[in-house]
Amino acid sequence: MTLYEELTQRELQQWQQKMQRPPSAVNRLAKAVQRRINRIIPARVHQAVTAAIKQMTRGVLYGAGFTTRQPDSAASLQVREADVRDRIRFYKKTGATEGALTGAGGFWLALADFPLLLGIKMKMLFEIAALYGYPIDDYRERLYILHVFQLAFSSQERRQEVYHQMERWNEQSQLLPDDINQFDWLTFQLEYRDYIDLAKMAQLIPGVGAAVGLVVNYRLIDSLGTTAMNAYRMRWLDDLARKEKLPPPDRW
Repeated sequence: MTLYEELTQRELQQWQQKMQRPPSAVNRLAKAVQRRINRIIPARVHQAVTAAIKQMTRGVLYGAGFTTRQPDSAASLQVREADVRDRIRFYKKTGATEGALTGAGGFWLALADFPLLLGIKMKMLFEIAALYGYPIDDYRERLYILHVFQLAFSSQERRQEVYHQMERWNEQSQLLPDDINQFDWLTFQLEYRDYIDLAKMAQLIPGVGAAVGLVVNYRLIDSLGTTAMNAYRMRWLDDLARKEKLPPPDRW
């Protein structure tokens, strides 16, 4: 392993520990508060958000996907991650600008932020997957992208479940059925919606929507980028370990 890969491995282990922490009292309280807020928010708002999320997930699973440049197949992890960080910075700026514009436009334009932001996040994930060298035209890789998305935007309880599904993805993916309809769309939609509702609903408030949209979108994309990097590092180092016949990375 190179020095960069060794340093990356240490960062990855810290992230893995974070993913496996049990839900704290604060996490459980936040989930309870979110359930109460969900009962207050108008049904039309929930319907609009849920429909947007469902259509985007359908597009990811069934559509032609997003086109993106492929990295040099011989590129090192360090070179790939330099490109990944560059793309994350680009999408953070893009998402922040989009959030500020829609947040300044009133209630209905602010609602448009949900599908727009979702599209920006998915585009970024497709680019990150390709930069790490994974074939995004493979539906199993698209399912992995959706798992990364869930890992970033779920409650801690759900996050633990998703993380364990991703630990040995190379083996797990071989067991996946050919019918991608078996993906748990309902949980995906509800967890994502509940995760972002509390922060994003303030974007609908006149006068502060632009500022909220800018800051929240920037932070959400930053969090997703960090999650994606570590999720693909886990696979990269696992692949490296198998090639060199070393113990799996999370056992080092």
